[in-house]
Amino acid sequence: MKVELPDLDAMNAFGERIAAKLVPGDVVALTGGLGAGKTTLARAVIAALGYNGEVPSPTFTIIETYDPPAVSLPLVHADFYRLKSPSEVEEIGLADYREGAILVAEWPDHAGGFAHEANCLSILLETADEGRIAIVEAGVGWLSRLP
Repeated sequence: MKVELPDLDAMNAFGERIAAKLVPGDVVALTGGLGAGKTTLARAVIAALGYNGEVPSPTFTIIETYDPPAVSLPLVHADFYRLKSPSEVEEIGLADYREGAILVAEWPDHAGGFAHEANCLSILLETADEGRIAIVEAGVGWLSRLP
């Protein structure tokens, strides 16, 4: 499925639609080149879950967590860009962070990928003129919930 995101308002609205369908255990895997809008979409999802503060890019920390009451559902925002090997995911304790939470993952391929998980919503962001196009692939757990 393709979703046209011509501007920031469209990106925010898409993030809101995704957030409305999330349940603990879900993965939103964001791929695309540098500057494609992965962090912008992650911020839109986190804001739609009720977070009012600044959402830093986890490029250097790798993982940022958001817990109720700051958000309606526990969420882990991860940026795996700096990982050199998928085995590093175990070293940072990702499984512990994910317990009962939603994972929004930027550069998921650097962590070994998540598309094989039933509750993974994979989103490839591509630039298109001034905006973006999102190419969405849903795991079986998302088929009835597509945003």
